[in-house]
Amino acid sequence: MTSRETLLATLRPLLAAESRAEAPAAGVEAGDLEQAVWLRLLERLQEEGAPERPAEWLRRAVRTEARRARRARLRERPFHAEPAHESGRSPEGHALVAERRRALRAAVRRTPGHCPRLLAAMLHPDDPTYQEIAGALGISQGSLGPMRSRCLGCLRRMLAAEVPRAGARGKVP
Repeated sequence: MTSRETLLATLRPLLAAESRAEAPAAGVEAGDLEQAVWLRLLERLQEEGAPERPAEWLRRAVRTEARRARRARLRERPFHAEPAHESGRSPEGHALVAERRRALRAAVRRTPGHCPRLLAAMLHPDDPTYQEIAGALGISQGSLGPMRSRCLGCLRRMLAAEVPRAGARGKVP
């Protein structure tokens, strides 16, 4: 067993425990938090090598990722429903809802990498579970959270670039 493998095996139970402890307050699943810290550790191992005090580094990394997740959760707003005047009850409403769905699906298809498949699975009308999505895509369930975040961030940036920013008093420049 190499020193890197020994380090990872040694940190695995500590990371699992720290992630389970921090996840509820951050509003994320422990597996998602754990996956994010594993990625940070592997990046660090490639760039700088092993930390001098791995247990302390790991605890700080878990707390940092938990804070990052909390901030992201505070910035994100839940989507409850279509606006009442565009709910699809009128022909115009049907057309507007259909156009929004077409635009969203077109943007999803333009996302890079695995994002189109992941986002399409998440938009599926059957509302599959993470376990079902992971099985269909052939990836680990713990990777879905971080991957979903990256894909949604990419999609958000793409859509924001397509929508003109409102100027003074809501006027489009």
